[in-house]
Amino acid sequence: GLGKAPDVSSAIRKGASVARKHFITVPIVNTTIPFRVDVKLGAAKIMLKPAPIGSGVIAGGAVRNVVTAAGIENISSKVLGTNNQASNVYATIEALRILAERFAVKNK
Repeated sequence: GLGKAPDVSSAIRKGASVARKHFITVPIVNTTIPFRVDVKLGAAKIMLKPAPIGSGVIAGGAVRNVVTAAGIENISSKVLGTNNQASNVYATIEALRILAERFAVKNK
């Protein structure tokens, strides 16, 4: 979550509160995501695709932090569109949310 406040401790508290409210479960199959996802959110375009075991996280700064926090060990990604880190984080989270929804529908 992103929290803005006059001091650091309040911003951290607000960010953690927002993150708890928007918690998602990411499907992980063999340490990677089950299939490719392309998302456009605002100016940010994100492409996430599965990678073979042993590849590691092949991603830029904002995407790397999000997928590592989600527990994904092998993934390949590309950031297209904007260099705005906050926009890229939001687009990555949206991609993981869409991935979770499609995986749930696929496995019903």
